[in-house]
Amino acid sequence: MIDDTLAPAASLAFAETTHPAPVDANERARLLENPGFGRVFTDHMATVRYAAGKGWHDARIEPRAPLTMDSATSVLHYAQEIFEGLKAYRLADGGTALFRPEMNARRFQSSARRMAMAELPEDIFLSSIRTIVRRERDWIPAIDGGALYLRPFMFATEVFLGVKPSAEYLYAVIASSVGGYFKSGAPAVTLWVSEDYTRAAPGGTGAAKCGGNYATSLVAQAEAIRQGCDQVLFLDAAERRWIEELGGMNIFFVFADGSIATPPLTGTILPGITRDSLLTIAADLGITAREEPYAIDQARKDAESGRLVEAFACGTAAVVTPIAGMKMKAGGFQIGDGRPGPLTQRLHAALTGIQRGTAEDVHGWLDRLD
Repeated sequence: MIDDTLAPAASLAFAETTHPAPVDANERARLLENPGFGRVFTDHMATVRYAAGKGWHDARIEPRAPLTMDSATSVLHYAQEIFEGLKAYRLADGGTALFRPEMNARRFQSSARRMAMAELPEDIFLSSIRTIVRRERDWIPAIDGGALYLRPFMFATEVFLGVKPSAEYLYAVIASSVGGYFKSGAPAVTLWVSEDYTRAAPGGTGAAKCGGNYATSLVAQAEAIRQGCDQVLFLDAAERRWIEELGGMNIFFVFADGSIATPPLTGTILPGITRDSLLTIAADLGITAREEPYAIDQARKDAESGRLVEAFACGTAAVVTPIAGMKMKAGGFQIGDGRPGPLTQRLHAALTGIQRGTAEDVHGWLDRLD
């Protein structure tokens, strides 16, 4: 069992240290003109430590710097590591807000349970995120689609060799100025259906946001690139028939009757926060939304018959990304006309309108910081 002795969240204030040589404002402005994704980082980071019997302690906001560790640090050998991804947005009225950060906090706890790691209290998670964003709000790009991408992560830091849960952990948050996720600039992406590799199996870690899930997807993603595709689509591990998710995104299908569907959460698919939000938004818009299994051979038939008219991927990084078609060993097929469809665009506009503060936030999803 993990020792979950915790310091009270209210007493865990973050000690703040200002970077002695922050990036010059002019240089920052240059970087924010075209930051890409995951390449431009801010000056500061948040850290909190955990030790069995002591709980969470030593909360800091400090200059972002390299992490040092012993060669026997357990994460390097047994891969106890989890992470999250969320964004801070510049609102239409000039303010700053997070989007449903409590959902990330709870998923972070769920991932920790699956990986036999100490669970970070929700209040500490939220405090770390809010404090970093307030400190680094000037790093939010003013470009279309610009945001401050936040990467909370935690890993085992106990120094030992032996297969057991670590007794010590480091939690940290870094921030990155981002623009669009995909580099191709194409209006819609093409998927390679992996028939040789799977992402997750029943009883595994598919529903946890741990690095191992992404590491195992890389060989399939490389295959997708060789086939001229943007992303890989994984099928279930048991039958290699049922569509599950992309390498880092959930997937939705749009049918000619105006309904949408997405694979159900059965333990092998990451419970995406964007996915959950879109299901709620669809209901708000009067769109019938189903969570149901969908076979790849049925998707081909439906695309060819005209029943399947649109498809899109979704996630924090890529938001809502139209899918033009799919390729596989037996050949490929186009979905609709291969371009972003009207319902995909409608859902994208509804979601980003809430995130950017241009649409009414009826569900209270925005966590305003100023």
